[in-house]
Amino acid sequence: MSGLVNGKWVDGDVAAEEIKNGAFHRQETRFRETALVPEAGRYQLFVSYLCPWASRTLIFRALKGLESIVAVSVAEPTIGEQGWEFRTPQDAGERLEPVRYVHQLYTASDAHYTGKVSVPVLWDRNTGRIVNNESSDIIRILNQAFDALTGNRLDLYPTERQADIDRWNTLIYDNINNGVYKTGFAKTQEHYDAAVTALFNALDTVEAHLATHRYLAGDTLTEADWRLFVTLVRFDTAYHGAFKCNIRRLEDYPHLSGYLRELYQWPGISETVNLPHIKAGYYSIRWLNPTGIVPKGPTVDFTRPHLRDRVGPSAGILSR
Repeated sequence: MSGLVNGKWVDGDVAAEEIKNGAFHRQETRFRETALVPEAGRYQLFVSYLCPWASRTLIFRALKGLESIVAVSVAEPTIGEQGWEFRTPQDAGERLEPVRYVHQLYTASDAHYTGKVSVPVLWDRNTGRIVNNESSDIIRILNQAFDALTGNRLDLYPTERQADIDRWNTLIYDNINNGVYKTGFAKTQEHYDAAVTALFNALDTVEAHLATHRYLAGDTLTEADWRLFVTLVRFDTAYHGAFKCNIRRLEDYPHLSGYLRELYQWPGISETVNLPHIKAGYYSIRWLNPTGIVPKGPTVDFTRPHLRDRVGPSAGILSR
């Protein structure tokens, strides 16, 4: 395994502890505090552009106008011998020396921590502790915790649509967000076949929905759309090749690919996507790509037009 054991770093296969009998099973996150004091400058996100879960939090930070409220530290795209690391030590507040490795945040929060060390991390600079390391919690925190400070009342998880959003989230997480990992990390043909089939069945389901709907859960963007986006934006660049998710490219789906371009072109979103980091990171997983060679292709262009005439008068390039 690769992670912490009783507060000590152990280097190894970054996915080994999550593969059982040839199938990938994601570990549960451990820090799940959701109540915080909404103060500007108190909290910090530790993320990687490689990681789709971390990208969720960067997106919500951008959409909610929190750039001056919540600081960000970005890890290197490749995972080193001590896990996620930073090119230069990162200031994390007065209670902790500048950190070079994400695992330092975990041991500062629990000196005897045993388990996986992941991003994103929402960090409290005042207490020197992890608030939360579960992306689904963090985006809900960012969605409303700082509204009184910013005046930004955008609600990406509105009460009247929560049942529909949750339904989409379940399909997307199990079969697409996590489905690409179940496919790429499968160690038997049987588990690979099951995972890749479920993945593309789910993509087909979303494609059919988008043929007659502009977004997933209503006529405006919600949490469900952004949770899907982080996998879609990595799909042709990384998952299609490195993870053998290659029954079809995302470009082969006319509605999904147009929807992806629209979301990418939404104000503030392209800055949360770093394709060179994404490609370098996924192709650096040596047991998947022993040579470490990063392919030149494919060429992707998310800035192309995305006319959505099929869904009515609201359609058009970046119409709101």
